[in-house]
Amino acid sequence: MDLSMDYLGLKLRSPLVVGAAAPLSERTEQLPALEAAGASAIVLHSLFEEQVEAEHQAVWQQLEVGSHHYAESLTYAPEPAWFPIGPVHYLRQIEKAKAQVQIPIIASLNGTSDNGWVDYARRIEGAGADALELNLYALPVDPNQSGAEVEAQYLRVVEQVRAATQLPLAVKLSPFFSSPGHMIRQFAQAGAQAIVLFNRFYQPDIDIESLDVVPRLILSNPQDQRLPLHWIALLYGQVPVDFAATGGIQRADDVIRMVMAGAATTQIVGALLRHGPDVLQRIEADLKTWLAEHDCPALSLLQGCMSQQSCPAPDRFERVQYLRSLQSGTWAVPEVFPGG
Repeated sequence: MDLSMDYLGLKLRSPLVVGAAAPLSERTEQLPALEAAGASAIVLHSLFEEQVEAEHQAVWQQLEVGSHHYAESLTYAPEPAWFPIGPVHYLRQIEKAKAQVQIPIIASLNGTSDNGWVDYARRIEGAGADALELNLYALPVDPNQSGAEVEAQYLRVVEQVRAATQLPLAVKLSPFFSSPGHMIRQFAQAGAQAIVLFNRFYQPDIDIESLDVVPRLILSNPQDQRLPLHWIALLYGQVPVDFAATGGIQRADDVIRMVMAGAATTQIVGALLRHGPDVLQRIEADLKTWLAEHDCPALSLLQGCMSQQSCPAPDRFERVQYLRSLQSGTWAVPEVFPGG
């Protein structure tokens, strides 16, 4: 059974891509095990804009030793020690990863400002990455900044990186746009060749004893699939990009659903952190079994078969699904309600 898929101009052995997660890719010696288990590509953990700024700040601090000019600027960026892996080390990791595995290595940049992206995109290309994923994750907290301004800033980043490098370019987005389809079309026009849906919004918590803001990292679950499944099915064939689905991919059934919606790849993180690399072998074996049982010689033949493109009335696709969900009678009613 042929599981190969095309993504970012790369021919992948399957849609099973290891998503960006520090525990999976910080140590490059772990990558061969992921490749042996069936990973078709690996997205390295993100290089954050703050890491780039911290490295630059450390240089300036050394140059300014003994000077009292602009002392307040010395603590403007986080201390370099706050980031265990800096930009130079990240570039070395790309080189090591390329030497250790044969599958594509996709680098990841995380930030939103106009500065710094171009330089490091070029360096990442020089280090040998096969593609680049721009992880546009930021929480607009300034009430004076409009949604249009935020979107324009994102688009400038993509345009500048596209102009600076020949690397295949993907953009990873959050779902928080008033018109995701229109925004994705603009990203395509700016030079993005693939869209990764969706970036997870990691919400911090408050420790009421220490009076500190603390992280609360919760791994994705199967319910997280619904949002990317919905939007990929709506946009497949309408925007000239490849789609990668991320969030809650646990089993072969999940992969098949995403491909039917229109995804070219599925990025897997939570299942790997829970079960280790062997989960990829199981998913791959189950994909082949499903294709054989349904007399389908290639997984790519299923791509988009359940998208709006295959609907007789594409303009009614989303509305019909909404109404059917409300009228399906399959609500999970708590037992505290009589007759539930």
